[in-house]
Amino acid sequence: MQKETEATPELDQLCINTIRTLTIDAVQKAKSGHPGLPLGAAPMAYVLWTKFMRYNPRNPKWENRDRFLLSAGHGCMLLYSLLYLTGYDLALDDIENFRQWGSKTPGHPEYGLTPGVETTTGPLGQGFANGVGMAMGAAHLAAKFNEQDFSLIDHYVYAIVSDGDLMEGVAAEAASLAGHLKLGKLIYLYDDNHVTIEGFTDLAFNEDMTKRFESYGWHTSTVADGNDLAAIEAAIRDAQSVGDRPSLISVKTIIGYGMPTAGTRKAHSDPPGEEAVRETKRHLGWPEDKQFYVPDEALVHFRKAIDRGAEFEREWKELVTKYQEKHSDPGALWQQTVSGELPADWEKHLPTFENAEAMATRVASGQVINALAPHLPMLIGGSADLGPSNNTDIKDGGSFEPSSYDGRILHFGVREHAMGATMTGMALNGGLIPFGGTFMCFSDYMRPSIRLACLSEVQVIYVFTHDSIGLGEDGPTHQPVEHLAALRAIPHLFVIRPADVHEVREAWRLAILRRHAPTALALTRQKVPLIDRQVCAPAEGLRRGGYVLADAVSTGSGSDRVTPQLILIATGSEVSLALDARDELQKDGVPTRVVSLPCTELFEEQSQDYRDEVLPPSITARLAIEAGVRQGWDRWVGFKGDVICLDRFGASAPGEVAMKNLGFNVENVLIQARALL
Repeated sequence: MQKETEATPELDQLCINTIRTLTIDAVQKAKSGHPGLPLGAAPMAYVLWTKFMRYNPRNPKWENRDRFLLSAGHGCMLLYSLLYLTGYDLALDDIENFRQWGSKTPGHPEYGLTPGVETTTGPLGQGFANGVGMAMGAAHLAAKFNEQDFSLIDHYVYAIVSDGDLMEGVAAEAASLAGHLKLGKLIYLYDDNHVTIEGFTDLAFNEDMTKRFESYGWHTSTVADGNDLAAIEAAIRDAQSVGDRPSLISVKTIIGYGMPTAGTRKAHSDPPGEEAVRETKRHLGWPEDKQFYVPDEALVHFRKAIDRGAEFEREWKELVTKYQEKHSDPGALWQQTVSGELPADWEKHLPTFENAEAMATRVASGQVINALAPHLPMLIGGSADLGPSNNTDIKDGGSFEPSSYDGRILHFGVREHAMGATMTGMALNGGLIPFGGTFMCFSDYMRPSIRLACLSEVQVIYVFTHDSIGLGEDGPTHQPVEHLAALRAIPHLFVIRPADVHEVREAWRLAILRRHAPTALALTRQKVPLIDRQVCAPAEGLRRGGYVLADAVSTGSGSDRVTPQLILIATGSEVSLALDARDELQKDGVPTRVVSLPCTELFEEQSQDYRDEVLPPSITARLAIEAGVRQGWDRWVGFKGDVICLDRFGASAPGEVAMKNLGFNVENVLIQARALL
């Protein structure tokens, strides 16, 4: 635990008011922002950052640093002020350019943009759940590497959360999971000011928060006055003493403390106005006419964090060196883990599926996971209570539970949204490649988390099974229709829909290699035929997003390639349908090419020459086949092409019956293809 720095009550108050006045000056200059939270929560943040947190401003990525998340990301000037004052690579000019084009201080915190920002927050509840994921990741690494006298990983995850965060369902899901997992290194400070944009929280929110979190299995406490530094400090120390439960500290604050509108909804997000800024400064005993004023003694006090942080990291590195000397093999694995490097020979363990038969791609995915898991120790994952169906369990991986944090099978429960957000947190924490499974239809429940993972550019792998109406009898509530298009619309997300076991292998290879972006795998429940790779092109074509799977050949006695009259484009389970239709068209004298397009995002990244080679502009007779909505396909079929798609909901029936009756059969493909010709 960090020793207290020497400070008088007067200096403490000076530092707190420095945070507050930087906030109101920045918000006023930008004419937008959220001054309320930073002014009310400044004391708790000050105590946390100066008396407890272990961090090195000159190395924001130090592995054993404490993590701090501002889940209530709208109050980001609180975080930016702390980062600047404690010596991160953030200048006063950045504070003055709050919310401006190209600045390091955007309107909500963004991971990767601002040094010291641990996660992208703003949509409420997401940061709360990210922190749970960080604590899960840290618990796993600690169980895996820590030895007696060598606690390589022993950091805390702290957060400031708001009323709005705790109203969100994702926070409830994540809180329940965290309590079950007994994540004692998780300590959240609840900015309990009872005000939201519309007014007082009792308009829609009146439960007893401490009792609610106690029922989740959390340790709770209350600080009656958010300006009582000693009480805040005592509450945090008390929380640190509870090793087998996460902690929620309810800190009663006044939103917009010091402002004329303090304690009201007007303080939440309204720019204060010039006169209100002066009045606030008068109330705080601050020079009224000085903007962005940082007293020297306050800055000196805050900047002690630089030397203090360097010493924390130096001591820790000495510990790591001694650990590696005493534990050579774990030490080498530790180095590889924290560096993020993949084992040199991991790809050779990908299954070849040489003797495979028709198989659901979800089953093939499970086989890839289990082939790789012994050789990729950073791979960890599970499912939202669908492990046996998603095929996400790691054989002999053991369950990640309070008594066995070294387990590699994550049981998220029926909590898809929390699964998405906690996986992002695990990835951000470092050292692990998390994956999580559910039915593709339920990707809707986790879309906000997927979007933020993409915005953060972190490696998360989503295993979405039951990817079409082909899943069958469960019917339209479970049959995804619009989901492929919706997922493809998210920037930075690769959506891969493999056609057979060989493409599944390549899809997983690609997902593992995408170290700085998420990947979604769309996998079938039903069996799909094994594509004969002696006749068709090898599945390595997936590495370019799309490829010519089977080309047009002479319709005479020979098999020479010829210019196609028609191109069939398909993904996933519909690729075999396209191949069957091609055979019939070839018999009818129509030279036909089949293109497998499992990842449109990757295909778009290829050169124009390659895309034109696969889809020649001169060949306008193109028919795409996919059991989903048409949206997005006109890009590939052009104005003269067509799409066999599903612009309606499915139906409850055996999968093959549903597919046939909704137009995914050879006869319909032939009708549509001939119409194009």
